[in-house]
Amino acid sequence: MSNKSQEILGIYKAKVMPTYTPSIVLSSGKGITVRDADGRSYYDFTSGIGVQSVGYGNKKVVEAIQAQAAALTHCSNLFVNEPATLLAEKLVELSGLGGKVFFCNSGAEANEAAIKLARKWGAANGGRYEIVTFRQGFHGRTLATVAATAQAWCQDGYDPLPVGFAYADFNDIESVKAAIGDKTVAIMLEAVQGEGGVMPATDEFIKGVRALCDEKNLLMIVDEVQAGFGRTGTWFAWQGYDVKPDLFTLAKALGGGLPMGALVSNAALADVLTAPSHASTFGGNPVSAAAGLAAIDVIESEGLLENAVKVGELLREALQGFVDKYDQLLAVRGKGLMLGLVVKCEAKEIVEALKSQGLLALTAGANVVRFLPPLTLAEDDLEDVIDMISDALDCTFGE
Repeated sequence: MSNKSQEILGIYKAKVMPTYTPSIVLSSGKGITVRDADGRSYYDFTSGIGVQSVGYGNKKVVEAIQAQAAALTHCSNLFVNEPATLLAEKLVELSGLGGKVFFCNSGAEANEAAIKLARKWGAANGGRYEIVTFRQGFHGRTLATVAATAQAWCQDGYDPLPVGFAYADFNDIESVKAAIGDKTVAIMLEAVQGEGGVMPATDEFIKGVRALCDEKNLLMIVDEVQAGFGRTGTWFAWQGYDVKPDLFTLAKALGGGLPMGALVSNAALADVLTAPSHASTFGGNPVSAAAGLAAIDVIESEGLLENAVKVGELLREALQGFVDKYDQLLAVRGKGLMLGLVVKCEAKEIVEALKSQGLLALTAGANVVRFLPPLTLAEDDLEDVIDMISDALDCTFGE
């Protein structure tokens, strides 16, 4: 490690609260690779935790950011800016729900907005407020979204948590039925659980949730923060099922690499949140919105939805080959370019081995290695990556 990296990491550890434990100082990125302060290059199969869907330094995105930054960086929501307005129009079009959009800064904020909208709607529909969420799900780090996240590691130390959430088992419709009570207003789920282990909803389950919502007059909320915006091969992961939610949330990849979150509604719920019931000073930031519009253009013009399916299947096949080879590997799951490798050992051991080979990956729980490469990943690049994974597994398992 160079003196520069040591110096920066030293300052980081001394001055930044230890909510993360990084060991690499990144200095630049291009396409699907990043470079650290020592000049070493890595394939980035984290995409900044699902953010850099069109890769680093994409020409269209960079030019959009530069042009908008020169024109107007911020104006608050007391005024209208064109990029956010056009992005809202595009999201409504892509979703086909016919509703409206609320912009914010992050996935947690988008989920907070969904929770608030559901409660406000529920107050006028029988005084209902409770939302059913799922074990192994993940919805954010605010107190309300921590309460919605049915995982102890996320909740420990933050009691008393906000009330109003009931927990069910993912892919178990009978568990959902048991969790619904007189005060239930909504069911909130991820179409593919990200932090909980890259677990897709079954077709039967997600259709069952929709049917329950219709039967009991509940709102169906889909958290698309990680899976959405093309990662699973459709614009939004719920579009891979024959259902439509009432509300869904976006963030991560939405802003083309810049902070942005959004809540998208159907037509019936479009005017539930009114002034001054909810707000976000930076929501719909014009630079982030311009970057988001450019990212959509890249995804459409370069066929990246189709690429996510095609290259994702090739990556899945390669990972399955490793599962067949090693007893320590159990399964591959996920959709498109959101894949998880289920392992017997601690996933972080394999993540460290991959890093030593020049490939950055993530964990998803204790025993899943998560791969979230940019949607621009090409077949030619995949060959190098598979070799790196092979070498990392050989080093880890001694073969």
